[in-house]
Formats: sequence, structure tokens, C-alpha cells
Amino acid sequence: MSAVASEDVRLPTYSMLVRRARRGSDVHLPAAMLASNWHGLGAMPVCLGLDSRMFGWMLDHHFPGLTWPGVMPGGGQWNAAAMPEYRELKDLFTEYQTAHLREQPWWIEIMIIGCSGRNHLWEDLGLFDRRDLNQLMHAHFPDLAARNSRDMKWKKFLYKQLCEREGIIACPAPSCDECTHFSECFAPED
Repeated sequence: MSAVASEDVRLPTYSMLVRRARRGSDVHLPAAMLASNWHGLGAMPVCLGLDSRMFGWMLDHHFPGLTWPGVMPGGGQWNAAAMPEYRELKDLFTEYQTAHLREQPWWIEIMIIGCSGRNHLWEDLGLFDRRDLNQLMHAHFPDLAARNSRDMKWKKFLYKQLCEREGIIACPAPSCDECTHFSECFAPED
């Protein structure tokens, strides 16, 4: 687990989830997101935006027997059609997914929904810090994570990947090193 302030309102919920977790399950990331979601932090809708079937599958995989308050029949009621780049992000994450993991469908949806937020991706997802997002990317999208060799901010990096697929060069300079926006893309995320 990343370093979290002891007064963080999410900690009791996070701790409860970790105690309820399936043995051997890597629960830090989903527990952090669910704790943030429960306390209204991050940009994720109810049930992390997943439909009730996928959300139930995710809960059962990590937290068997746990009933999550606020689960609606439709799940998080997130509208993919409202996000113009949904299909492109889905294609990107699907191409780079860790294919052997059963949980890839919900990680792909969660990542896309997180990209629709307005803050740093780790904040929008409800993670504790950027290291958590690095862990998620390396565990579930390792080849895509390896492409971010200069540690560009994740949301900028992902959208840059979409632009490159369309042949759009988003940087006004021939390389990032020469770009006047370098510090915006590569500065620390506080």
C-alpha cells in the first residue's frame, strides 16, 4: 500500500475491504477505489461505473460474500456514448491488456471511465497516489506502461497514444524535450 495519511477518511473503509478480501487476491487497488467511491472522492460513478453484472463479478473475485451498499440494478449508470473517445480508448486498452487475467474486462472499463474525469488519472480513479496507478498499469497493461518510458503523466500519455494512432502530432516541437509544455506533461503530480 502507498503512504496514506492516517487521518484519511478512506482508511477505515479500505481496511475493512482488505480484511474481507479473498486470500491471495491483489486487493489494494480495488479496495482503494471502492473506499474513495464510498466517500465521494475521485470521479468514478457509483459501482465504479460498471454495470451490476460486472461490478458483482469484480466484488466476488476480490471480496467474496461482500454486499456493497448502493448497488443499483443498472450499476453505475455511466454513459459511454457521452465520451467521444470511448471506442478508441477501449481499443487501446484491449490491445495492451494482460490477456490471461480474468479481471481485464472491468479494469478496461474502469480505466476508460477514469479518463473521463478532469484531474490526474490516479485522483479520478480514487487511488491513493500516482504509484498506485503505476502499479495498475504495470500489472494490467504492462506493454502500454513500458511505452511510457519517460514517466509522462498517465492521462496525457494515453491521449497522446490516441493522437499518434490517428497520425496527429500533439506536441508543437519535434520532440518533447524541445516543447514549451514539457513541464506540464512531465512535472511531479502533487
